Amino acid sequence: MYFIKTPEILKRLYPRQVWSLPETEKKLYLTFDDGPTPSITDWTLQTLKDHDAKGTFFIVGQSAERHPEIIKKMKEAGHGIGNHTYKHLNGWSTTTNSYIKDILKCDKIVASKLFRPPYGRITKNQTSIMVKRYKVIMWDVLSGDFDRTISKERCLKNVLENTQSGSIIVFHDSVKAADRMQYALPRVLEYYAKKRFSFSHLSEN
Repeated sequence: MYFIKTPEILKRLYPRQVWSLPETEKKLYLTFDDGPTPSITDWTLQTLKDHDAKGTFFIVGQSAERHPEIIKKMKEAGHGIGNHTYKHLNGWSTTTNSYIKDILKCDKIVASKLFRPPYGRITKNQTSIMVKRYKVIMWDVLSGDFDRTISKERCLKNVLENTQSGSIIVFHDSVKAADRMQYALPRVLEYYAKKRFSFSHLSEN
């Protein structure tokens, strides 16, 4: 089970994590987890370019080591990059010491002050250490593209029915999510562009 729209009570219970941004302008924040993945991340970068949009990619360190050329493309295109651990660890089932070491290993590759815990699973103790060095980025809207039980049309509706100005939206540039993400992303970009929204990357400051 997962929430498409993050409940306000969760945001209040974990105020040190960033769930959305208080935008007065029409601005949205697209984020992409679990890459880089050859061809899928390349497709994502081209789609964002076609719509004059910026996003933030939360990078798995071991994948970045294998595909440094894709990381270079992200940076050259002006997208944001964040740390998503080196081995895509679940914080709930990893000791704090091992978790932090894994994040620091990824940091040597991605060098970012943005961090998103894989699966959104991070303990309070891990969070209290992380917020001293990073902005811990969660989300306001989960597309559900990773969920093989939903249709690509449902994935699109998840975003369109729950997004508002300042929303941080999660997609995945992974093999598992590709069919749903590649259907939903261009339609999300077109829908909100018509409503005069812009798409920005998350700031490290």
